[in-house]
Amino acid sequence: MIPIRDTAPCHSRPLVTWGLMAICITVFVSMKLMPDQMSYRLLNLYGMVPIRYTNPYYGLPFDGYLSFLTSLFLHGNWLHLIMNMWFLWIFGDNVEDRMGRLPFLIFYLVCGLLATFLQWFFDPELAIPVVGASGAIAGVLAAYFFLYPLERVVVWVPLFFLPIVIHIPAIAFLGLWVLVQLHSATTAMLFEGTAVDVAWWAHLGGFIAGTILYRLFLRKDQAEKNELI
Repeated sequence: MIPIRDTAPCHSRPLVTWGLMAICITVFVSMKLMPDQMSYRLLNLYGMVPIRYTNPYYGLPFDGYLSFLTSLFLHGNWLHLIMNMWFLWIFGDNVEDRMGRLPFLIFYLVCGLLATFLQWFFDPELAIPVVGASGAIAGVLAAYFFLYPLERVVVWVPLFFLPIVIHIPAIAFLGLWVLVQLHSATTAMLFEGTAVDVAWWAHLGGFIAGTILYRLFLRKDQAEKNELI
């Protein structure tokens, strides 16, 4: 199922959401225009390579954990970038609307940092860069899950390429998304030989962080409104 849009109204311009998208897209396109060797070097420097923090003798310089932050603005390929930006575009504006711009930015970055930490914790020997905004966006999805559970998500079901479009409650769509992440993460953990090219634990970590923290970042009037629901 591919989400197309949601039905929740937004009462302000999501400038922070747009800004985060612009940074990620600009960084990705800039790196695509670089020579491959330079792009690869930057991915290893600014992507979160777990073994860098687990094994100091691996060869990568210690960066003071800077890559836990910078990795949130890097992406591996076009599909990775488009999917992340698409989810942020659909769900980020409403969450920013309920939090306000600066609190939303802090919430986004905190969820991303905690998501990246959980990925490192569960896969500390990984020697390839973990990159992408997925963990931070997962925190946004968690906030949306609790703030707009009954709003509809309009999704396209690609059944034999037919234009089948259905409306699904956000609580069902995002609940299914969480189950998929949990299944994939536990499968990768239980079966060591499983090929993993997605940071499943970062997705789960971001969602858990968003679930715990989102109330702390709501605007006062929105927090009171949320408690009444």
